Amino acid sequence: MEGVAGLVMVAIVVVLGGGEKGTLAEVRIFGNFLWREAFDEAAEFDIQIPSFFLFAESFRFFLSVWFCKVWVETKPLRKSFNSSPAKEAETTHSFDGMEDERWGMVEKKGNQFVVGGQPFYFNGFNTYWLMIFAVDESTRRKVTEVFQEALSVGYTVCRTWAFNDGGWRALQKSPSVYDEEVFKALDFVVSEARKYKIRLILSLVNNWEGYGGKAQYVKWGNAAGLNLTSDDDFFSDATVKGYYKAHVKAILTRVNTYTNITYKDDPTIFAWELMNEPRCLSDSSGDKLQAWIQEMAFHLKSIDPVHLLEIGTEGFYGPSTPERLQLNPNSFAGQVGADFIRNHRALGIDFASAHMYPDSWVSNSISDAYIQFVKSWMQNHIDDAENVLGMPVIFGEFGLSSKDDKFNLTFRDKFINTVFDTQLNSLRSGGSGGGCLLWQLFPEGAEYMDDGYAVVPSKSPSTSRILSLHSRRLQLFNSRCSWKCHWGCKKKRSEDVNFVDDLPHDEL
Repeated sequence: MEGVAGLVMVAIVVVLGGGEKGTLAEVRIFGNFLWREAFDEAAEFDIQIPSFFLFAESFRFFLSVWFCKVWVETKPLRKSFNSSPAKEAETTHSFDGMEDERWGMVEKKGNQFVVGGQPFYFNGFNTYWLMIFAVDESTRRKVTEVFQEALSVGYTVCRTWAFNDGGWRALQKSPSVYDEEVFKALDFVVSEARKYKIRLILSLVNNWEGYGGKAQYVKWGNAAGLNLTSDDDFFSDATVKGYYKAHVKAILTRVNTYTNITYKDDPTIFAWELMNEPRCLSDSSGDKLQAWIQEMAFHLKSIDPVHLLEIGTEGFYGPSTPERLQLNPNSFAGQVGADFIRNHRALGIDFASAHMYPDSWVSNSISDAYIQFVKSWMQNHIDDAENVLGMPVIFGEFGLSSKDDKFNLTFRDKFINTVFDTQLNSLRSGGSGGGCLLWQLFPEGAEYMDDGYAVVPSKSPSTSRILSLHSRRLQLFNSRCSWKCHWGCKKKRSEDVNFVDDLPHDEL
């Protein structure tokens, strides 16, 4: 009879699955201990244990362990209802290795982001100037306030610059010559992000002249005696490419002075971005930019094969897919040297990116045409990422400028809701819509840096509610799927994720 009970116990362990840590393992060990004690006592006093009692007790123990399993694995789900992000931040990561085991590297599994094997759909934001503000003690506090504002609406990913080439407060003053104080400022940004459980997408150079960009690299080349005639020589000249490669290595191998963690080993960094909005107008075929992407992806991955890598494109379709050119916001977009499908087929690129600025691309006068454009633009890129590329896609920038004709907060809220609803539609089918990043989030008191797109949650209650609701929905989906997947959850079944719609709009 003891053999039968042992088989029942084995069946229980098999059904529940092995390898869990902490509470579940302790329950199983304790349960086995109780059974051994019971049989020892029965043998000592020659007590015959009826078979129905064995099976009844086995079933009762099965229910107890099952309850413990559900209780432990639904902790993130229950926590989302019972605690605020601010409270979670109080007990977040230290730098001594004793940190939340879920703070692992973000990875890619098929067309989805995962952390620890579980889905990671995210709501995020851009604040490009964090490193510059962190240099001066008088403005460093604003970096912390940005992350606090982000936490207040549930943001989990931030995209920011890991470059400032030449000029004021330059990180890279000349090729491979760095200002250590500015580098320490970037260290501070990474450490603060880690403190507030916000992951970073770090962009490594600008296509535009702001913060130096490719134009500064070409100036350095000419100062060294090269005869470069176009900013697009950035993509083809061997010396200039060498400057960029050296910068990539300097960032990736940097040891953070606050955390003592090398950047390429830090899970706080979600991904590297090769360039902000790359374009190569001198070669509309796209060959020059494509060769650069492939070369730099190989270089970066040779240094850091673990972190994810993206390009930073705006999402324009190019010559490799003439049938898709009509999806671009205008004819010019297909002639800038970028090519969404071809670019993201480069080896080493882990996920796709697209941006959304209907006020710049469609019309500077706000209308419902913006809404239709967003729906079409997002859905086509999600479909292509899933069906053609087989990877996640993020919408790395989206926003509306307060300088637009007919701008009003009500329409901005409608615009943001459209972006979020489209991502949720992808989520319902386990799709490629991995995340959206608002351009851009500001704390109070930094409005003088506003380019027209700033959102200050504390000053925009309606927008703040929309941001918070979307964050909560994604958090609930990630948490629920985390424990449901142990019981055969299939993300392709929409009925398993419709619960995200159960949150009323005034829930927060």
